[in-house]
Amino acid sequence: MDREGLSSGAHLPVLLHEAVAALAIRPDGVYVDGTFGRGGHSRHILQALGPKGRLLALDRDPEAVAAARAWKQESGDARFEIVHARFSSLDEVLDAHGLTHIDGLLLDLGISSPQVDDPRRGFSFTGDGPLDMRMDQSAGRTAQDILDTADERELARILRDYGEERFASRIAAAIVRRRESGDPVASTPDLAELVRQAVPAPARRSGGHPAKRTFQALRIAVNAELDVLERAVPRALNSLRVGGRLVVESYQSLEDRIVKRALAHGATSRAPQDLPVVPEADRPYLELLTNGAEKADARELDHNPRSAPVRLRAAVRLRPADHAPSPEGPAPTGGRGADPGRRSGQRTARRRHRS
Repeated sequence: MDREGLSSGAHLPVLLHEAVAALAIRPDGVYVDGTFGRGGHSRHILQALGPKGRLLALDRDPEAVAAARAWKQESGDARFEIVHARFSSLDEVLDAHGLTHIDGLLLDLGISSPQVDDPRRGFSFTGDGPLDMRMDQSAGRTAQDILDTADERELARILRDYGEERFASRIAAAIVRRRESGDPVASTPDLAELVRQAVPAPARRSGGHPAKRTFQALRIAVNAELDVLERAVPRALNSLRVGGRLVVESYQSLEDRIVKRALAHGATSRAPQDLPVVPEADRPYLELLTNGAEKADARELDHNPRSAPVRLRAAVRLRPADHAPSPEGPAPTGGRGADPGRRSGQRTARRRHRS
């Protein structure tokens, strides 16, 4: 989120220095910026790379890819390449570029400031635009398609599961009533006002605009964001060479939960704590670089209020990928507050990264 331009005058992305520092850039390393946006992170990674380093950037938004190609043509930087792809396609992208392993991957999740600020994209309830919400406007269904075709039960599920909206049923019913009246919701301000009226008056008095969870939920559904992330994190971890690092910035609890679970899985020993000799296959294959999630400090919040929800997590690969168990699989179960992927008597590999 808030991924800004490659020019030196552009606004800085959220937790820019912390994210790049967590990558511990090797001058001759190979790195992937999985969410190019407008290149704020990419520019700083390139500044840390030497002449033999390499940066491969991905983005699913054609506008971001066009901006990257224009900068590439202007700068002539041979170390940089841009690919129009989701970060869940990492395996295919690396294979196409003759790469088997990389030294680091950065994911800055969510939507970028240019996407939020352009009303034509439909991401914001503060603008006046169509209900599109696609990160890649060249393909896939729009939010309008969902609102026009999904039944009340499905709409409520989307709002509840992807927006954690407690008034999901009321909002879904209001959307369907409008549709059945022959006057369906047809724009971002129209949807925002419908949600505002559907939410009980006492609930409108705190917590920001009442439509923010609905817009989040529809955006996640349109772009299959959680499914993409679920597939991407294991692939990212298994693409890292020993000593390679994964850095992820999340902006809402659903995506942060996925990242936290995957990293905890890899950083947890599978062997009982009192076992005298731990087999290689049962040892952690990751070491956590953050103590929990790193958040924006007061200075960052003052500079950029949009940084408030950010959660940064990072890990380093300890063992060769082909020796490590895949972190893919069903989510570990446990009570609230439990450490995902950790059983009683197990230890988690953890250290703080130095900025």
